This record gives sequence, structure tokens and C-alpha cells, in this order.
Amino acid sequence: MRSMFKIALRNLLRYKRRTILTSLLIVLGVTMVLLFSGLAGSFKSMMVGIITDSTLGHLQIHRKGYVASIDNQPLNLNMSAKGYAQLAGVLDKDPDVAAYAPRIKLGAMLSNYAETTNVRITAVDPSKETAVCPALPARLLDKAALVAASLVSPGEIIIPQKVAAAMGVKAGDSVVLIATNKDGSVNGMPFMVSNLIEDVAGPSGKDAYLHIEDARALLRIDSAEVSEIVIRVKNFGSLDKVTDRISTQIEQFTNKQGKPAFEAHTWAKLSPFANIAGMIDLMIVTVKIIMIAIVLISVLNVMLMSVFERVREIGTIAAMGTTPGKILGLFVVEGFVLGLLGAAVGSALGLAGLLAVKYANITFSFARMDNLILRPTIDIGEFLAIAIIVLIASTLAALQPAWKASRMEPVEALGHV
Repeated sequence: MRSMFKIALRNLLRYKRRTILTSLLIVLGVTMVLLFSGLAGSFKSMMVGIITDSTLGHLQIHRKGYVASIDNQPLNLNMSAKGYAQLAGVLDKDPDVAAYAPRIKLGAMLSNYAETTNVRITAVDPSKETAVCPALPARLLDKAALVAASLVSPGEIIIPQKVAAAMGVKAGDSVVLIATNKDGSVNGMPFMVSNLIEDVAGPSGKDAYLHIEDARALLRIDSAEVSEIVIRVKNFGSLDKVTDRISTQIEQFTNKQGKPAFEAHTWAKLSPFANIAGMIDLMIVTVKIIMIAIVLISVLNVMLMSVFERVREIGTIAAMGTTPGKILGLFVVEGFVLGLLGAAVGSALGLAGLLAVKYANITFSFARMDNLILRPTIDIGEFLAIAIIVLIASTLAALQPAWKASRMEPVEALGHV
């Protein structure tokens, strides 16, 4: 086998220009795939992290039918205090649940006494919210305010940065919230702006934040009812499995019609970015298919030319007693070595390109979020997978020419002109 690799390398070096051009095609394909996969994959991971760690959590539980009307934030579909207690009992026993937190979602009118605007509000329990959304405090403009205080205290409100800029509101100002409860009555309460928060993409990314007890007072809710329970799992990779198990466990709680009262949804079911993430995955697969086509065509072409130019040589070694299997092996190894060289150089260039982008601190804007830093991930598994794909493709491309060479009759091959 070692001698076959030596012979294959020697034969490739006999036609340096063709070998270099073919290798460059493979190198270009591997480099482009690695760069695209690393950059697109890092963008996807970053956006999923922003959405799950600062707004949605990993999954949520709602009363049945709430998600279908989630844009309207239906207060009549809040879960009762009893329902919350039942679900909390299930979540407390689940070993894969890291934390969970209750929320109330509502819409309200925000006034600074001079002008009024609509605002969506997420009311939270600050002691639990940061456990399910650990990146939420990082979105606050005045991070120093968190040193001596919780995320939001009773009587305070956190306002989206762009809403505050449009209304000329700053931290320390007094505002009024006016909301309608599920019975149709209107109530208003004054609040102090404790902080401003950056907007992010996705649902709840442009919400104001209240203390959950203030939301109950504003909506005149006497019991401990909530709109949703946000959950963070210990291992994000097992999210679907955990969600399926929790969905099965909460089916035991039924409504008056005997049907399941609650439903669980992962972040992907709640955020439109999941469709973009799916498109990114599809694009990565498409680019890999293009790379495979480049490798197949380039290696097939060079190996066919190699067989055509070496017909008499093939006849000579066949006449000397070389078996068809060994002749086939010689050409297959040539294709393998060609793919190996291209994969090695392409992987090195791809790695260098990703490192260069990583340390260049390139910033970009997306979905009203500014100064996002592009930090491509370097996945060793992805590198190995692409290298293996190239090696398999180059070996398969060499099979047909190799088979043709191994089937030649020595007498006909020796007489070839």
C-alpha cells in the first residue's frame, strides 16, 4: 500500500500543471465551504443565543390556545394560580430543567404626560427571570444600576431604548401606564423609569419590563395567574427530547372539556428566526453539494485524461503480470491523494480565514440591532466532515477511470497510438 501511494504521488507530479490546477479547484471549494459554513453557522448560533438567552428562553408553557392568539396577548387565556402550581410541580421534578420563571404579557399605553404611545410589556419575577434569560441584564444600558438592585423593582419600569428616544424619556423620569384588563375596565398607574433596554430581534425583543406584582395590580388580578412559564434546560442539545417529555407529562392536566389544558413550545415554534435558521442550514447543505460537484468533475476529468495518456503504460504493466485489481487500486489512490492534498490545503486556508475574521472584530447590523460582532466558530467536527466528504468524492470520481484502466487488454493497450 505504501508503494502505491508513492507511485500515485509520482504520477501526479509527472503532470504538474494539471495536478496544480485540479488541486486549486478542490482547495477553492473546500476553503469557500469552510468559510461560509463557519460564518453562517456562527451567525445562526449568535442569533439563537440572543433570542433564547435574553427574551424567549429555551421553551415555554402556555394555556391551550394562547400561542394561536399570542399577537393579541389575550389576558383571558392566562393560566390560573392552580394551573401554575401544577406545572411548577412537574418542572421541579424534571432533572433536565435548570430553571423556570412566570411571566405576564400585556399591552398598554405609555405616557410621559406630554405624549402617549403603545407598548408591549413583559412582567417578570426578577429573582427567577435572570435564571432563564441570563443575557437579559446585558441588554440594559445602565448596567451599573444592577449592582445594588434587582432587574426591576416594584414601582419601576424598564423601557425599550428606541421608545424612550422617540418620547424623550430617560432613566429617573416618571411615566404612566394605562391598561385594559380582561373584563374591559381601564386602570392607570405611575411608574419610575429605572433603566433603558436595547432592542433585539424576535418576539419580546422590543418589550418593556415590569415587576410581575405591578402587572397584577395594573390589571386588577387578585390571584397569582400568569401568561406563560419560561423554561431553561441544562443541555440545549437535548431541548427537543425534554420538550417532548414535558409535553407528555402536562397532558394529565385537562380543561372542563377533558382536553389538555396546557401546551409546550420550543423557541423555534415561537420565533420567526427559526425559519431563517432553517434556510441557513439549507444553504450550507447546498454549498456542500456544489463543492462535491466541483471535486467530482475535476477529479473525474484529470483521471480520465490520465488514463487516456497512459494507455500503453497500462498495457505494459498488465503484460508484466500486474493484476486488474492492482491497476484499479493505483488510479483510485491517485484520486484519493489528489483529494487529500486539496482537502489539507483548503482546510488550512479555511482555518486561517476564519481566524482572521474572528480577530478582526467585524461588526454588522441585523433586525434593528447594531454593533453585533461577527465571531465565526471553528468546529473541528465540521472540518473533519468536509475533509472526509472531499476524500470520498475524489475516490469515487476516480473509480470509473480506474475501472476502465483495469479492464484494458494488454495487447490492445500496447498497440494504442
